Amino acid sequence: MIGHELGGRYQIIERIGGGGMALVYRAQDILLNRNVAIKVLRQQFVNDEEFIRRFRREAQSAASLSHPNIVSVYDVGQEGDVHYIVMEYIEGRNLNEIIKERAPLQVDEAVRIASQIADALDHAHMNHIIHRDIKPHNILIGRNGWVKVTDFGIARAVTSTTITQTGSVIGSVHYFSPEHAKGVTTGEKSDLYSLGIVLYQMLTGRLPFLGESPISVALKHLQEHFDEPRSVNPMIPQSVENIILKSMRKNPGERYESAKEMLRDLETCLLPERRTENKLTFADNEDEDSTRVVPAIKPQNRQSGGGSKLSRDDQGSDERQKQKSGKKPISSKTKLWVGITLIVIVAMLGIAWYVNKLVTVEEVKVPNVLNMSIEQATEEFSKVGIVVGDIAQVYKEGVDEGIVYEQSKPEGTAVKEGSSIDLTVSKAKELPKMPMLDNAAYTYEEAVAQLVELGASTERIRKDEENSDVKAGQVIGQTPAANSLFDPEKDQIVLKVSKGPEKIKMPKLVGKTQDEALKAIEDAGLKLAKDGIKQKSSYEVPSGQVMEQWPYTEGADAAPGSEVTIFVSSGYPSDAIEYTFVVPVVPATDGQKSKIHIIYGDARGENQDWGTKTIAKPQYMSVNLVLAPNKDGYVYVNRDGALTDTYKISYIDAKQGTVPQPSLPVTNTPDESNNESDGNNGDGDNGNSDQNPPDTGKANNSKLTGRLTNGKMKGFGHH
Repeated sequence: MIGHELGGRYQIIERIGGGGMALVYRAQDILLNRNVAIKVLRQQFVNDEEFIRRFRREAQSAASLSHPNIVSVYDVGQEGDVHYIVMEYIEGRNLNEIIKERAPLQVDEAVRIASQIADALDHAHMNHIIHRDIKPHNILIGRNGWVKVTDFGIARAVTSTTITQTGSVIGSVHYFSPEHAKGVTTGEKSDLYSLGIVLYQMLTGRLPFLGESPISVALKHLQEHFDEPRSVNPMIPQSVENIILKSMRKNPGERYESAKEMLRDLETCLLPERRTENKLTFADNEDEDSTRVVPAIKPQNRQSGGGSKLSRDDQGSDERQKQKSGKKPISSKTKLWVGITLIVIVAMLGIAWYVNKLVTVEEVKVPNVLNMSIEQATEEFSKVGIVVGDIAQVYKEGVDEGIVYEQSKPEGTAVKEGSSIDLTVSKAKELPKMPMLDNAAYTYEEAVAQLVELGASTERIRKDEENSDVKAGQVIGQTPAANSLFDPEKDQIVLKVSKGPEKIKMPKLVGKTQDEALKAIEDAGLKLAKDGIKQKSSYEVPSGQVMEQWPYTEGADAAPGSEVTIFVSSGYPSDAIEYTFVVPVVPATDGQKSKIHIIYGDARGENQDWGTKTIAKPQYMSVNLVLAPNKDGYVYVNRDGALTDTYKISYIDAKQGTVPQPSLPVTNTPDESNNESDGNNGDGDNGNSDQNPPDTGKANNSKLTGRLTNGKMKGFGHH
């Protein structure tokens, strides 16, 4: 049905439930663009004309109901042999699932749910519609907690030909009213009895009557008392127990008169003044269906009128004695008539004996024909003069096809010669077809649900997983194959489920050169996207190195063959300035050693370490800076661990060549003064030092101007 379109407007999307009579699907109403629930009649009922007629009539009656606690019926239709009802789609769960999960429920929650059900029943009864199948399975609870009663009218369509179908009685007999169990006409009070059972189950977590078979449960509804709710759950207030006791009386006359009356009781039962009210009591009048002792029938008095033959003969003898002793003798005419009468009686007795002799048939013993074939059973019966009657062919587990496993009269029963005995013969098991589950349209859980509905047990269903381009969790293979016959009770079923595409761990590309990154992409089974190399300027990342990777970061999962884009540094932006700032440094005492440590900051970052030098005389240190329009530079000079000088280098001044350049003081220190280095003089040519300013040859120039050399702006001067 999935994917099928009913009535030219309802697109079937997925199956969401089902019962003994119908399957329920979620569908899209194409015309109104909304979700609906469609109940489709099971195939075994489509040939029952009486059932179809009542089904459609009752469904149409239910469609007339409009109440916030009743699932609305939108449409009823038929397409070929598919009979369906279109209903309001409720996103939530049924009450049976909630009871199984967390019963007993809180008293206020159970009363709230029962009140809404009673309100729905009141509306239905006012419209002359009786539900007849109130049970938790037919109560839907929406995500907002709102209660919706469903299946109105469908219960009335269950005739005597369907009441024994698998699941129909078993699913509802626990909620039958006594009159329903008797098979007599049910009314509004039958719904109230069922609602009482639902409330009982919500508050106790169990059913009032249980049995080994539907018949035994039905008899308990008629004859037995149930455990009172408070004996099972002492937390139930007396006022609430009273509602259950009254609604579940076996005599309908002792129940609530209407759903409205029960609703009023439910709405007030949790008021403080009612919680501890007195327990309801009822006169235990004996029900006409209760088991009772019937007195034996006494024999009639021998002296009563119409007495026995012996009495009449005695009376006749007395008369003859009277005649012998009486005054009037018997006449000849009387004797003649007596003689004729006796002859007629004897003749009739003779004829009766003869006829009885002709029609009397001898009795024979029924032989045992179990575990025989039909031919063998027929032959065995013919030996004693019995014939085979009706032969029913019904599958029976453990009995071979064509073998008798039941006979209507047991072995040794005396029957008239020529009688017929009905036999039940096992036939081949009707195997269902394996549904098509491997088209990636079902999740594993949905596929298992379909198989369980066909009779398969979860123990016989195995799950195999493998990588695939199909979304993870979808079924992509099955054994047995789709549409093949299979035995749900014996066959092993294998469902192959997609784990999704195989994943690759993304390698680290950031920090590699462009060529190194391309090789890493290829080695990992990935590929470079079209236009997958992007150039991007950077102050921090050297030119030619990868600075970003997209869309997968290092260690992320990627499918084989996924495309990757890398961003490669093109070096400093075009408006950046590389500027060499010349720093004058002097020892603390001329001729004695001092340690000079320089820290600088520019567009590449803050507090960068230029290095340390040991000097014994004044000299210059060159610090290479990278300046940006929004980032000036600075230089800090530390001597023997103490900050001595701070210089700020403006981007604008560097660009214009107007950076103030400090100069060394004029000293008469001999050239042979010691000059030693700690070996760490910063980066590159930053270690240039001299007593004279760079490129001047003089230490005491009054002014030095900046200049642009080889694309770098350089400048210096003194104060």
